[in-house]
Amino acid sequence: MSLFERWLTLWVALCIVVGVVLGRLAPELFQALAAIEIARVNLPVAALVWLMIFPMLVKIDFGALGEVRRQWRGIGVTLLVNWGIKPFSMAVLGWIFIGWLFHPLLPEAQIESYIAGLILLGAAPCTAMVFVWANLCRGEPRFTITQVALNDVVMVFAFAPIVALLLGLSAIVVPWETLLLSVVIYIVVPVVAAFLARRRLLARGGTAALEALLARLQPVSLVALLATLVLLFGYQGDQIVEQPLVILLLAVPILLQAYLTFGIGYLLNRRLGESHAVAGPSALIGASNFFELAVATAIALFGFSSGAALATVVGVLIEVPVMLSLVAIVNRSRRWYERGAPRRPAPAASNDP
Repeated sequence: MSLFERWLTLWVALCIVVGVVLGRLAPELFQALAAIEIARVNLPVAALVWLMIFPMLVKIDFGALGEVRRQWRGIGVTLLVNWGIKPFSMAVLGWIFIGWLFHPLLPEAQIESYIAGLILLGAAPCTAMVFVWANLCRGEPRFTITQVALNDVVMVFAFAPIVALLLGLSAIVVPWETLLLSVVIYIVVPVVAAFLARRRLLARGGTAALEALLARLQPVSLVALLATLVLLFGYQGDQIVEQPLVILLLAVPILLQAYLTFGIGYLLNRRLGESHAVAGPSALIGASNFFELAVATAIALFGFSSGAALATVVGVLIEVPVMLSLVAIVNRSRRWYERGAPRRPAPAASNDP
């Protein structure tokens, strides 16, 4: 990792502080930026997320995606953790901590709403941001894009029924336009753009031209990540400052959920003999959240000032620091992982242009 990447946690913390302060000092600016949206998808945030993942997608040799079938165990672990474990464990943790242990410390009228927000987070595993985490732990990029694509397909059909079941509702109105537009903006557009850009560069200038572009794009992803944090916390600065205890208590089940799902995914991949480059992205996708969808759905169902909306915002608050800690675990445990994993053919090297 570069010096900038090694100190990324510090830059993240500074950007969170800057975002909150700017949101308090210039609320009109952030309200204007928040209003730039289509189907509750904020376009400035979408643009920054696109800049985050595009440089990583350009690295991928899309013609070799068929090789991912060798990593079917990692795909299986991803789907099991994301849809068979994560939503239900998040609901259980919410009921235990928010509905029982922390109940006396929280506003009575918002208890159920807080739990609903946690359920929304648990039912929306990561999509675009997983490219960032996979890149930081030197994950297999072709595997990453495949698992993200499958995750999005499952999400289209499973998100609403799982949320409805866990909220105890007979029916739930999900902003489908938000879900579908998010998939298009965060996945389809950058994937198509990266594929076309890579093919054009290779046709015109060969590998040298592609390497030159990648060198220029290298810092773009992390800078876009930091700018996204400033923007998101500028939007939510008031709630974060005015309700510190509630935010701290809501963070507990979210933290436990992240480390629990990561641990299950990482250990299952090791047990099944998947390579370390596959195990990292496979475990990280379940630990992270599609917070854009969770926040939008919470606001649509319960309102902007609801406990559900605040709970999803807390997910955003701790997302990056938690995921950076998990990336560090993946990187530092590589020797341990490879020493105990059954031997299977390693995936073909794919970080090269």
